[in-house]
Amino acid sequence: MNKSGVVFNVQRFTIHDGPGLRTEIFLKGCPLKCKWCSNPESQRKSPEPGLYSKRCIGKKQCGECLDVCPEKDILHFTRNRLSGLDREKCTGCMSCVEGCPSDAIKVWGKEMSVSECMDIIIRDRGYYEESRGGVTVSGGEPLMQADFVAGLFKECREEGINTCLESTFFAGRTEIEKVLPYTDILISDIKMMDPVKHKTFTGVDNRLILENLKILSESRDDLILRIPVIPHINDDMENISQTADFILEELQNHVKVLQLLSYMRLGIEKYESLGREYPMKDLRFNRPAFQKRVEKIRDYFEERGINCTVGTGAKN
Repeated sequence: MNKSGVVFNVQRFTIHDGPGLRTEIFLKGCPLKCKWCSNPESQRKSPEPGLYSKRCIGKKQCGECLDVCPEKDILHFTRNRLSGLDREKCTGCMSCVEGCPSDAIKVWGKEMSVSECMDIIIRDRGYYEESRGGVTVSGGEPLMQADFVAGLFKECREEGINTCLESTFFAGRTEIEKVLPYTDILISDIKMMDPVKHKTFTGVDNRLILENLKILSESRDDLILRIPVIPHINDDMENISQTADFILEELQNHVKVLQLLSYMRLGIEKYESLGREYPMKDLRFNRPAFQKRVEKIRDYFEERGINCTVGTGAKN
């Protein structure tokens, strides 16, 4: 069993992904490419450099990254400041990250062992016990590193620490079954019901996801579902009513809670650090009106008999 994984963030004392105070470990790699993704650094599995030009001291004053980079002409400067990186030529050695004295170049992702993660987790055992919290593994898509997650969750179980998996469930049964025996809580999304539209906005068809959710709902009573509500994309009543039908008819309403997550324009700086354009940059909407719509969607689900809340802070 693989005892290490590629991690891009470890967040302690989080309260959003599972009950109580939690340590959340974010893994790199995701088969989906959601246009509203706020964590673009999670999409590729391998570590990658992120550039923050405003932190650069200057080529003339420093130039350390140029001195340590083994490749020629892959770091670009504009008006003396680091402004770009030829990612096709970059070997990922991260020498520039280690050499930069101002953190203008940082590494997104690093390999961590189960024991290294457990060292962090154990520090907060008392907080988990007092708040009925625990450990959540998210991503990216954690099931792309299923062996690592299974190993980590097994260690947590042996320590009596609650475990939560946040997954798209765009994965094969073999990978899912590796992790389920050591998982106390499941969190997943229903982004939209139409498979063609789902592929347009996430890069993948949703039929595998929905089938996995059906199978999970038959044997689990710990499933938390979420809808990332995106204006003009999945907030129409046709999609909302189809989602309610699916939960009631296909999942038999075996859902602990349905959480509506209102779209927030997050992650733009991270896209820039990776040399990518933010896919939702042209989206325009009225925030107060949109939030009222989200509340009406919540009311609709409640009227249909589905336990629903706006946000992650209640009913979970």
